[in-house]
Amino acid sequence: MLSTLGGHKSEMGKLVILPKIRDPRFITVRRGGSLQDDDHRLLAMWAADCAEHVLNYFEQARPKDDRPRRAIDLGRAWARGEITWWEARTAGGHANAAARELSGAARHAAFAAGQAAAVGHVAAHELGAAAYAIKAQRAAAAEGEREAAGRLECLWQRAQLPLEIRELVLDDQRLRNELCWFAFDC
Repeated sequence: MLSTLGGHKSEMGKLVILPKIRDPRFITVRRGGSLQDDDHRLLAMWAADCAEHVLNYFEQARPKDDRPRRAIDLGRAWARGEITWWEARTAGGHANAAARELSGAARHAAFAAGQAAAVGHVAAHELGAAAYAIKAQRAAAAEGEREAAGRLECLWQRAQLPLEIRELVLDDQRLRNELCWFAFDC
């Protein structure tokens, strides 16, 4: 049985990336959680950085398709308060659509962009962007070097984390590592 979440399928029949029960630390205060707007915006910017770090894999495969780049740009525009979360999320859906015909690093890079653009809507998508970026690096690496490439990407991502959200993201990685294909074993 296959289940889907934002177009992503799991052969094991369980949702990937997002947990069944949402962590209140990733729900805005307006919706009953504890996430402050400034931290939400930092999560979106960090997710965009993670996605952009591997975007070249997509752009090499589809140089004329700007949907993933646009999704990253609009995720950042949301974080700056320039557009609504709906506009960014819509762009994320288009990035996911760009991924569907591809495989390997290019596909994962497009999914990373889609996840990054969705952070304004659901903050917990921040790990989706990071996990797909790690998957992209692994897929692009030579056989025998994939795990090391994933660890290096994970460490790079952690080095980009703003201090204000560092502990939150690291704890989220610990809690959702299994849902995210153990991408955060670095």
